[in-house]
Amino acid sequence: MVVGAFPMAKLFYLGIRQVSKPLANRIKEAARRSEFFKTYICLPPAQLYHWVEMRTKMRIMGFRGTVIKPLNEEAAAELGAELLGEATIFVVGGGCLVLEYWRHQAQQRRKEEEQRAAWDAMRDEVGHLALALEALQAQVQAAPQQGALEELRAQVQEVRAQLCALDRQLPSQVTSASQAMSASFK
Repeated sequence: MVVGAFPMAKLFYLGIRQVSKPLANRIKEAARRSEFFKTYICLPPAQLYHWVEMRTKMRIMGFRGTVIKPLNEEAAAELGAELLGEATIFVVGGGCLVLEYWRHQAQQRRKEEEQRAAWDAMRDEVGHLALALEALQAQVQAAPQQGALEELRAQVQEVRAQLCALDRQLPSQVTSASQAMSASFK
């Protein structure tokens, strides 16, 4: 089974998003039950939302100077709890996106560093090969030239030919000298 095909981080983020929905429902319940939570946390955003929404609708319809009445406490508490629950889901989803983005950026940086390291290693290898090539070229230039080698071969061949000729002449001279010596002893 391939582990990389289904990253655990994505599963974790999905789990957090699923947990955020019941969390939003609990926040709504707390807003309905707690007077402090309702008064100081739910009512102000609900009244602001209601005011902006009604003002926008009135301007669209052409009523510019109309006074907007605030919501009653029960409706404002319900709207505030809904807004808070939706904001919780939105923040958790946005947080998951940000975390996924950071994770993706970290992966990209790691891949780029690996590529850079591979590139540097290749560049070093090319440098070493260039130095080796220069050393070989220096050796080739230091060695005798091809023409000099051919000339040296020709000289060696001449020396061999002379030695071979001497080898042929020497036995005949030795034979004639030994015959001359043996004739002088008789």
